[in-house]
Amino acid sequence: MNDAFSTLLSDHVKEHEAAVSGLPAMTGALELIAKAWEKALMDGGKVLFFGNGGSAADAQHLAAELVVRYRTNRSAMAGLALTTDSSVLTAHSNDFGYEMVFARQVEALARPGDVVVGISTSGKSASIIAGLQAANEAGCVTVCFTGMDGADCGKVAQLVFHAPSAITARIQECHLLAGHVLCDWVERHCCRD
Repeated sequence: MNDAFSTLLSDHVKEHEAAVSGLPAMTGALELIAKAWEKALMDGGKVLFFGNGGSAADAQHLAAELVVRYRTNRSAMAGLALTTDSSVLTAHSNDFGYEMVFARQVEALARPGDVVVGISTSGKSASIIAGLQAANEAGCVTVCFTGMDGADCGKVAQLVFHAPSAITARIQECHLLAGHVLCDWVERHCCRD
């Protein structure tokens, strides 16, 4: 066995465990987010997600958990990732620039009472901030998944989940774990079949 690789793996596991062990301190924030998702879905609304890079992948992953299933076969729930329509993303970015690409989609698709989730590990992404601002203006419940600092995204969103780490990979791991908990909650509380 390669000692250098073994050490590297051990270091990553220790960082992951340290971040995940901080999640129970975020129970209150996550419960508020869970209740917001539940209310929107029970009232016939939807949960919209967006992010950049790895956070875009998380947005798509969580939307799929709602639409398809998390653990149980049940009716579809309305989850939508604003990171998947390549024609919209490229046309908007070409014609108007990238910063407002999510805000434009929120303007088109979000309705009052929907939940809009912006995911940014740094909390500084201009496109995420603009998307959350547009969602606030549209009468949506705004949620930010970010890191410990949260920076500007945390100031724009109504509800904020701060992953308890400053390391991008660990923040992303916490975002996905928290997202799975939220999906589990709404699957248990919003489905009638």
